[in-house]
Amino acid sequence: MDEPKQTPNQMYQEAEQLKAAGKLNEAVQIYQKILQTDPNYVLAHHALAVAYCTLGDYDAAIQHALRACELEPNDPFAYMSLSVTYRKAFQGTQDYRYIQLAEDAMARSHQLHAGH
Repeated sequence: MDEPKQTPNQMYQEAEQLKAAGKLNEAVQIYQKILQTDPNYVLAHHALAVAYCTLGDYDAAIQHALRACELEPNDPFAYMSLSVTYRKAFQGTQDYRYIQLAEDAMARSHQLHAGH
């Protein structure tokens, strides 16, 4: 007998518990599984951006942070998160191109926040 399928929200909660328990790779697998079910589940994109930064995969982190901004283009938090992702990418790589990208994303976050 098949076990009942979890909703993306239930899977997200499970992944968050794994992350809190220090099982980041297992959490990443669940976040990815969520996106296979619902590619537009923005919380999974945010979580993957953070997780991939922690794991040192900055390209993947940036990809997910950018996708979150695409999904929620009027959300100041999405751009603040993108800025943080770029800053962490700079810290991990010392690639200075990330500095301007981080500044641009933070400026967009402030612009959106001021508009609300």
